[in-house]
Amino acid sequence: MDFLNAFVALSNFVLIPGIAYGSQLALGALGVTLIYGILRFSNFAHGDTMAFGTMVVILFTWLFQSWGISAGPLPTALLALPIGIVATMALVLITDKAVFKFYREQKAKPVVFVMVSLGVMFMMNGLVRFIIGPGDQRFGDGERFIIKAGTFKKMTGLDEGLAIKTSQGITVVTAIIVVALLFWFLNKTRTGKSMRAYSDNEDLALLSGINPERVVMITWLIVAALATIAGTLYGLDKSFKPFTYFQLLLPIFAAAIVGGLGSPLGAIAGGFVIAMSEVMITYAWKKVGGYILPESLEPEGLAQLLSTDYKFAVSFAILVVVLLFKPTGIFKGKAV
Repeated sequence: MDFLNAFVALSNFVLIPGIAYGSQLALGALGVTLIYGILRFSNFAHGDTMAFGTMVVILFTWLFQSWGISAGPLPTALLALPIGIVATMALVLITDKAVFKFYREQKAKPVVFVMVSLGVMFMMNGLVRFIIGPGDQRFGDGERFIIKAGTFKKMTGLDEGLAIKTSQGITVVTAIIVVALLFWFLNKTRTGKSMRAYSDNEDLALLSGINPERVVMITWLIVAALATIAGTLYGLDKSFKPFTYFQLLLPIFAAAIVGGLGSPLGAIAGGFVIAMSEVMITYAWKKVGGYILPESLEPEGLAQLLSTDYKFAVSFAILVVVLLFKPTGIFKGKAV
């Protein structure tokens, strides 16, 4: 019985939040790895692209709520999500045409693109904060929980209650659907195959008649959709604050590099590695230890390795270790 209580407590505070957070990071890292693999630069504006897409979703969610439109037990944000995706697609295409295309035509070095993306990042960050403000914005509605802790206790008779938030369930289901569609697109469609060919060997792809501008456009459209979905899911699960999305850039890049930059499968694996590491290292293990350890060995303190304030330090530490010892990542992507 104590073992079951320990497992439920672990699921409640580590496994389920870790899986949801990992799904969000994986979707974010997929956008980063597609830009790196196909356009060959690290896009530091990705976190603020997520913030912009989420902001549009929030604004239209509020509009729908004021009109009395809802999705029933599901968050109204799901109805606004397609509008956010279209708006973000328009933003990244305008940004590419106004900024990145010039440097692409000049065949600028990747480091120049990185510097340019930093400028774009600050512009997007300022735009989002100007429109919606710098504070926390909560926009989730509908049923808050799929399973409530009290209901679970009554059903099982355990001391520990399991609570699964609706946002966590939606995150995992959406991530599975999006990843499946993306892999189908990249592996089965002619456009997806041309993107992979362009990523593997640009010169050979051009000789084969592949239109580079079309590849670039499709890449940006996919990245915009991934960024908006990842940002919205993160905002529903936690809350929306523009500066938080700027900070998310570190774990997202860490996930992409740990998995292997340029490898979509690596981005997914890296997202879960980073998420579970952050959650496990910053979790207070006192409750779980109390269930499974003898009374004499029960921890007196919280048994927490690091405060949650330092969760991004975990991402940074893993990133440094990977860059030092295995820069190509788990799935042998392109070295940084």
